Amino acid sequence: MKVVVMLAQMAAATVQARTAAPVPAAVLLGAGDIADCDSKGDEQTAALLDSIAGVVFTAGDNAYSDGSASEFERCYAPSWGRHRPRTRPALGNHDDRSENGAPFFAYFGAQAGPARHGYYSYDLGAWHIIALNSTTTMKRGSTQERWLRADLAATRARCVLAYWHHPRFSSGTEHGSQPQTAPLWQALADYGADVVVAGHEHNYERFAPQSPAGNADPRRGIREFVVGTGGADLYAFGAPIANSEVRNGDTWGVLKLTLQPEGYRWRFVPVAGKTFSDSGSARCH
Repeated sequence: MKVVVMLAQMAAATVQARTAAPVPAAVLLGAGDIADCDSKGDEQTAALLDSIAGVVFTAGDNAYSDGSASEFERCYAPSWGRHRPRTRPALGNHDDRSENGAPFFAYFGAQAGPARHGYYSYDLGAWHIIALNSTTTMKRGSTQERWLRADLAATRARCVLAYWHHPRFSSGTEHGSQPQTAPLWQALADYGADVVVAGHEHNYERFAPQSPAGNADPRRGIREFVVGTGGADLYAFGAPIANSEVRNGDTWGVLKLTLQPEGYRWRFVPVAGKTFSDSGSARCH
């Protein structure tokens, strides 16, 4: 009799698992290089956020030019600051200029992760999201790199996205590719991550999935978006580097990522009056 009951319970559990509601899609949207009191770009991109629901990310350089408490209050707060309750920020080199980022951490509080670390993770829908700090050491074996590997090992999510400030790959002429971020990319690649988002170059660029060495890898590579289009002055491009698919250097806007259980859709949303856009979709590894 006990065997019959156990089999019935197992069958019921199997039916329940098969009929469980799928995890709904979630939206992550944002940009880097945002608020400058001498530019109206951040007000224009903040207006985009006003009409799009979801979690807001920042890819660093939130308040120009030194990330001071005054600049957060005068420049960031009147625009993107109205979305602070739903924002999960990353630290940029301009934010780090004032007291090693103290005003940044004070302004965002717990939403910026553990105090003064600048790296943290959270789950959004079916995805695991990781915010990293590219203003500090990222070497193999560093505290942050070891934390990242432990975090990746612990998640059970199939789909993983990370964002930070300095782009591993960029065709921009102002800063270009930032090889010091390679250990973070390597750790993410080792655990099968899908997407990286960065800023620093004040333009928009999308790359095809690629390996840590920059070789095309459509099966296991990570797709990078550079979205330094939050409102600061925009930068030009040089010759496109390997695997660069789309580039634009004259349009402020935000990247909207619709995160589905087995994949994602992306759309670059331009500010009012601009026509450039970019969209597509892909499956997770």
